[in-house]
Amino acid sequence: MGEISITKLLVVGALIVLLFGTKKLRTLGGDLGSAIKGFKKAMAEDDNGKKSDTEAQAPADRIIHKD
Repeated sequence: MGEISITKLLVVGALIVLLFGTKKLRTLGGDLGSAIKGFKKAMAEDDNGKKSDTEAQAPADRIIHKD
C-alpha cells in the first residue's frame, strides 16, 4: 500500500473536483464555514451565560443575618 504522497493527494483532489464540480465544492465549503462559525458563537454565548449565572449567585452567598 505504501505512503500517501503528494501526487496521490493531487490525483484524489482532481477526481473530487471532476465528480462534484467547483461550484458545489465552493457552496459546501461555505456551508461548512458558516456551521463552524455558528458553533463557535453558540459556545461563546453558553460560556457567557454560565459566568453571569455564577456571578448572580455569588452575592446571595455573602448575605449575613444579624440577630
